[in-house]
Amino acid sequence: MLRSLSTLALYGLMAFLYSCAQVKERNTDNNNDPSGAADVSAFPATLAEHIDNPDDEDFYKFETLANKRITIDLSIPGGKNYDLYLLGADEVVLDSSINSDIGGIESIRYSAYQPGIYYIRVSSGSASFTSTEPYRLTIHITDTSGAPGFSSPHLALGNPSNAASVIDSTRNYLMEKSQYALSYNSAAGRPNWVSWHLNSSWLGEIPRQDDFRVDVSLPDAWYRVNENDFSGSGYDRGHSCPSGDRTVTRTDNSETFLMSNMIAQAPDNNQGPWADLENYCRDLVIEGKELFVISGGYGANGIVAAGHVSVPARTWKVIVVMNHPGISNISTATRLIGIDMPNVNGIRNDDWKNYRVSVDQIEAATGYDFLSNVSVSIQAVIESAVDNQ
Repeated sequence: MLRSLSTLALYGLMAFLYSCAQVKERNTDNNNDPSGAADVSAFPATLAEHIDNPDDEDFYKFETLANKRITIDLSIPGGKNYDLYLLGADEVVLDSSINSDIGGIESIRYSAYQPGIYYIRVSSGSASFTSTEPYRLTIHITDTSGAPGFSSPHLALGNPSNAASVIDSTRNYLMEKSQYALSYNSAAGRPNWVSWHLNSSWLGEIPRQDDFRVDVSLPDAWYRVNENDFSGSGYDRGHSCPSGDRTVTRTDNSETFLMSNMIAQAPDNNQGPWADLENYCRDLVIEGKELFVISGGYGANGIVAAGHVSVPARTWKVIVVMNHPGISNISTATRLIGIDMPNVNGIRNDDWKNYRVSVDQIEAATGYDFLSNVSVSIQAVIESAVDNQ
């Protein structure tokens, strides 16, 4: 009897381990049909997966209410050609994006006027595939009547300056990229702010691309800062969204080297406490945290690039540290880090923690409204406190 029980227990354990293996397989390689689709329930969602062979198709499933805008971006590994589809509950294709260049980005913008279930399908557009470098899928759902700029998952917390994607908005021009979102100031030749989402799915093994270049998506009539404009100025081409925060695909990393993502930073600021703070943020992510980060500069400390670029006197950063994804999980207990740092030399060995301030202080200095999508009562508590962890 005891032997029989032991045998049954062994079979039970084997069955349990097998089921775990099946779950692991489901999580790392979605089934090739909607019945095995991976459920997505928290938005904005950022997912990284692989296309393992030319016949592999990955499916994702989500639900939405009526009058929502569905925004889907697929960042494709370099040298690969993948296709993106949005399907209805009946598995009929509602929209698709299949025309990107190799290693580019496929995007879908779809208005859902009725509640329902939707599927996303990612497949190889040719025999070109990879099992080592993942694609990145971002999904965001917003009200169709929402404020401009809220289609980006990197603006889940809000649009701090109500930037708009209209050419007349020369000092507050909204740019939504798959890797980050920003407000660009053509008069200053730099971003007012850059906002991005950061979790473990953004971190990989891709090295720095170091391909600093003009952002050709800026309006033709504006001066476009080029990769040589800071030469001889004594200032670094300082990333707003760091290269180290986008290391899963070459496309992701390369997009951080657009000059629209750069500010003129004093070397001791950029390579000292600022860099230490960037590394600290990534350490938090490795520990399992979910971050939303907004970064920028304010004030004026001279000009470079023959007067086309204004050097900020101060650099600032707002960091929301979350234990679980989804802004609904932000509470009065959520950690909020505010940083306001002088953009000067002589601070290389300073501790970034010496420059912590309340987010209310950064709002007062910049005129921006951070975390506007979070309830006012929660903002009042966390934005007034100075981080001490």
